[in-house]
Parts: sequence; C-alpha cells; structure tokens
Amino acid sequence: MITVETTVAAPVQDVWRAYTTPEDIKQWNAASPDWHTTAASVDLREGGAFSSRMEAKDGSMGFDFAGTYTKIVPNQRIEYAFGERAAQVEFIEEGGATKVRVSFDPENEFPVEQQRQGWQAILENFARHVQARS
Repeated sequence: MITVETTVAAPVQDVWRAYTTPEDIKQWNAASPDWHTTAASVDLREGGAFSSRMEAKDGSMGFDFAGTYTKIVPNQRIEYAFGERAAQVEFIEEGGATKVRVSFDPENEFPVEQQRQGWQAILENFARHVQARS
C-alpha cells in the first residue's frame, strides 16, 4: 500500500463534505494545473458507486476514476474498491484541523513514486480548496 496525507486547517465536517460532494470534487481533483475533473458522481453509502472524469485541459486524454464504496464511517473513514484495487481515506481530528490520510493499492503501470506524487498532489489541491473556503 502507498500512503499519502495532509493536514487541512478546517473542521472535520467541512473536510468530509468537500471530499464527498461532486461540485467540490470537480474543483480540487487534479494532480497538476493542466488536468481537471469535468464530472463527478457520489452515492455515499456502502455498495454505492462513485465516479470522477479526469481530463487533460487540452483534450488530449482522459479517464474515469470509478469504484464502489465498501465502508463508510461518517466524518472518520471511507473505504472503496476500484478495479482490482482498494483504498481507504481516514479523517483524523487534530484540534481545529483535520488530518486526511489516503492509503491505496498501487497499480503496475507507473512507478510507485510517481503514483505517490500524483495522489499527494491531488491531496494538496484538496487542502488548498477547503482552506480557501474556510
């Protein structure tokens, strides 16, 4: 498993909401400025599906990041399966801030460090998005 984390200067309820709301996801879900998320859907329940359409802004490529929620503990934990892989997201209250820790099974196409950097970049975009609203 690969783990990335960041601390968001916002209450856990605000962090959870931004992580699980499609309109918010479209604002923060990109690893670099030349990518964006054009569509997102969330059925936030165990057995519910999620999907984010990620595309290069120049239209040269895109893909769907989709899966099924396997465990939901509101304001604490999300677990999901995507393809043959799994991931978990933890929301840990630390005073007035929230640590968000994402652990995921790596895939075999790209180097582990590249995957870590990409997921970390998305998480940092997420933190900036939430903090800009707080």
